[in-house]
Amino acid sequence: MILSLLGLHKDAQLISIGLISEDNAEFYAEFTDVDISKQDDWIKKNVLENTIYYGNANVDNLVDRNNYYIGDKNIISKHLRQWLAQFDDVQLVSDVCHYDMVLFIDLFGTAFDLPKNVSASCRDINQDIADYYKIDESVAFDFSREQLLEEHNIFIDGEKHNSLYDAKVIKEIFDILRR
Repeated sequence: MILSLLGLHKDAQLISIGLISEDNAEFYAEFTDVDISKQDDWIKKNVLENTIYYGNANVDNLVDRNNYYIGDKNIISKHLRQWLAQFDDVQLVSDVCHYDMVLFIDLFGTAFDLPKNVSASCRDINQDIADYYKIDESVAFDFSREQLLEEHNIFIDGEKHNSLYDAKVIKEIFDILRR
């Protein structure tokens, strides 16, 4: 299961969450309880603008509108729990997952409150990219994910830094690196 959340600092607020399964089932949600005034200019320009609720993203880009939600943390965590229930075992893959997992787990309370089918650990695609290219993880952090996909003639529709788009990119990279 590919996870994408946005915010790379200790006080990050969830703006959106995008997940995509190995069989391309999607979950996408945007949080209405974000304090916009606490967001820096980069987040406002690159993240908020690529959401539906706060910005200019088009809901038609979402493949499965039945799994698209807008609401506060409690509403989204309820829908997310229901969506995750369709899977026997969920192992999350993320890009820089040490941030994503803290925010993901917080949706449920604590790691002990995660749904029973969801692992409390996460695989970090950044480490896989470093191994694949035989580069340091710090170099891999700045390596363009889209460039990696282009090398394999894969192009993803959507807007960079929209969490569902990012989840699709991570899934494709994970698929490439598993081959």
